[in-house]
Amino acid sequence: MQEQYNFKDIEKKWQQYWDQQEIYKVEDVSERPKYYCLEMFPYPSGKLHMGHVRNYSIGDVVARFKSMQGYNVLHPMGWDAFGLPAENAAIKHGIPPATWTWDNIDHMRSQLKQLGLSYDWGREVATCHPEYYKWGQWLFLQLYKKGLCYKKHARVNWCPDCATVLANEQVVEGACERCNTTVEQKQLDQWFFRITEYSQRLLDDLKKLPGWPDKVKIMQENWIGRSEGAELTFKVEGTDDEITVFTTRPDTVYGVTYMVLAAEHPLVSKLAAGTPEEAAVTEFVNRVSNQTELTRTSSEKEGVFIGAYCINPFSGERIPILTANYVLYHYGTGAVMGVPAHDERDFEFAKKYNLPIKVVIYPKENQALNPEEMTEAYTQDGVMANSGPFSGTPNRQGIRKVIQYAEEQGIGRGVINYRLRDWLISRQRYWGTPIPIVYCEKCGALPVPEDQLPVMLPTDVEFKPTGESPLKARPDFVNTTCPECGGPAQRETDTMDTFVDSSWYFLRYTSPRDGQQAWDKEKANRWMGVDQYIGGVEHAILHLLYSRFFTKVFYDLGLVDVDEPFNNLLTQGMVLKDGAKMSKSKGNVVSPEEIIGRYGADTARLFILFAAPPERDLEWSDRGVEGCHRFLNRVWRLVYSVKDQVKNAPQVDTNKNYVGVHKEMRRLTHYAIKKVTEDVSGRFNFNTAISTIMELVNGIHTYRDKVAEVERDTSILAEAINSTIILLAPFAPHIAEELWAATGHQGSVHKQPWPVFDPAALVEDEVEIVVQINGKVKERLNIPANMKPAEMQQYVMELPTVQELIAGKQVVKVIPVPGKLINIVVK
Repeated sequence: MQEQYNFKDIEKKWQQYWDQQEIYKVEDVSERPKYYCLEMFPYPSGKLHMGHVRNYSIGDVVARFKSMQGYNVLHPMGWDAFGLPAENAAIKHGIPPATWTWDNIDHMRSQLKQLGLSYDWGREVATCHPEYYKWGQWLFLQLYKKGLCYKKHARVNWCPDCATVLANEQVVEGACERCNTTVEQKQLDQWFFRITEYSQRLLDDLKKLPGWPDKVKIMQENWIGRSEGAELTFKVEGTDDEITVFTTRPDTVYGVTYMVLAAEHPLVSKLAAGTPEEAAVTEFVNRVSNQTELTRTSSEKEGVFIGAYCINPFSGERIPILTANYVLYHYGTGAVMGVPAHDERDFEFAKKYNLPIKVVIYPKENQALNPEEMTEAYTQDGVMANSGPFSGTPNRQGIRKVIQYAEEQGIGRGVINYRLRDWLISRQRYWGTPIPIVYCEKCGALPVPEDQLPVMLPTDVEFKPTGESPLKARPDFVNTTCPECGGPAQRETDTMDTFVDSSWYFLRYTSPRDGQQAWDKEKANRWMGVDQYIGGVEHAILHLLYSRFFTKVFYDLGLVDVDEPFNNLLTQGMVLKDGAKMSKSKGNVVSPEEIIGRYGADTARLFILFAAPPERDLEWSDRGVEGCHRFLNRVWRLVYSVKDQVKNAPQVDTNKNYVGVHKEMRRLTHYAIKKVTEDVSGRFNFNTAISTIMELVNGIHTYRDKVAEVERDTSILAEAINSTIILLAPFAPHIAEELWAATGHQGSVHKQPWPVFDPAALVEDEVEIVVQINGKVKERLNIPANMKPAEMQQYVMELPTVQELIAGKQVVKVIPVPGKLINIVVK
């Protein structure tokens, strides 16, 4: 063992040892209970950032801790490898996306190994590998056969310069993030997964996830957006046309003063035709239809009268019909009834366009709301008014009564609606999983036979400046044979949304080299669900919701016996510097490679785990990093100074009655074992766990310095040193290995059982109490820990120092609090 802590040599040495010995290889069959620990796999951008370091360090502590506790731990890693950045690199640098991706994977794998992460690299997967996406295509076909996959015409974000569809996330302030061209809205045939079939199950089963943060469950609840209400039908004046609206407030139907249709609603152009408003409507529709959804919903609300009216089926009133930017055709029915007196958005719109405001719900205590004097909509509960036979009815009761009346009269019905929409998976991009569908003029759209999978993505492609998918220009890919009639057919050139790839990877890890099936059901059932999933809260909705949807589909198909993928979820906070998220544009990026090169991986890990609780944002601190490095050096020097004493030291005699500094050293050791175990197990309070280890190191220093070498109890010292190394091992795995070997132990420290505290060692002989006079602290004393209140009072009152403090005063009361304080009340 070197006197100096040479982290570079130590970390390289033990990383090679772990690789050669395959100590993190997990066996599928074991007598030990299973534990599946998983961090969200990364996109192979080529460089780790501090968010990665934090995510994977958290998971590594959990995996190592559980393994030392006796669990058979599955802790895999892979790559979410398809996606647009690889295409951007191909266009910018002339590098094939496959080459760029695999080079990045190689580099990032070496970076992860530098961090000393305990992955079973034999289970590594990459979503761009044919042996992975083959089964993604197979799963697509299973959803297709179950009726959960379909194609329909849909509005999309279209970049005319790149000639491709963009996801909402790729549209920045109405422009393409790649070329800054204004994005248009276009109707295209698109593939969808019918996730809406699972809306209620996805909502109900959130109750089965007590190990998920409440904020994530609330975000999913809001995204699914269940609402109970009514569909009501308004007839268009002078025509046979009808407008159906969904509303959660049928109690306000008598307050409707206008109707709004989405710009894309087919009735808009039909009803405006031949009216004086036709030109204005056409101009408005053309302009609004080319705006993105985000632009429309975040812009100032605007609309135009289309020259037609509808009839309120309850009041018989004639209501003007408008089209407006804030109503979206694919949400609800594409029509909204305007009730400005009782909806804030409608109130704002009505005020802008001077539309009538009619109050039909009054507060119980004030039934004199004047529409002309209202400065905001009244949206609270109250009593129905100006509502025909329902006037005087409490509005919550009125909701049910109005629905019942609508159903009796055939003008509406009670319905449950969801905000969730079906999952659009088509991408007009190249670097993704090909959709396994072929088109035959004679037979139509047909699934590729399963025995012909995978539909291989050609890798020797050339990107043209248009940005259009090169698949369309590859006859060897496009042209194929119809599986039905044997005639000529063409392949689908759309690829799948990369969220499809990441919605089942956790199942593939259970049998990653299986060439016969997506996963081995027996193995999947043995490992699933994931016991601890770790990743950023930014994935709270899409990735986690899609993964839950897929797992439920697989459960229904009999492919796996669980219907929820992740039993427990930890969403770690961001890593900040100077109060902001690290980014190149802000110039506040800290490179993990630079930190590892200067201080070592153990220091980087220790700091990022010590600086803040995992679920909170972490402020980067150079001084904090240096402090963690000094601590590891201090541990190194401490062990170096006593290593010869603790080698081959006898075990502690638990029957022996240790006293004084020896007993206190044992107490500190077992307190640390108890506290670190509690902090890591379930609560993930890594920062306080590390703080406790630091306190134990201080205690060992004190014991070493206070007690002469010949008087030290080597068994107690060895117990303290060994416990420190083991407790530190999940956090700083390399230095722990080196110190474990240096103190004479065989085998890896990470294969040692996690220590169990001895309750008897925590019993204190003495405790410090505070002596108060009239509530003011006058002295601190050490007294026997087992003193009863009466004994405590007698002992303290007889002390000469206390006698001096109360001399000449009348003792009114003495209040002893065992183990804490004694308060003497005098006057």
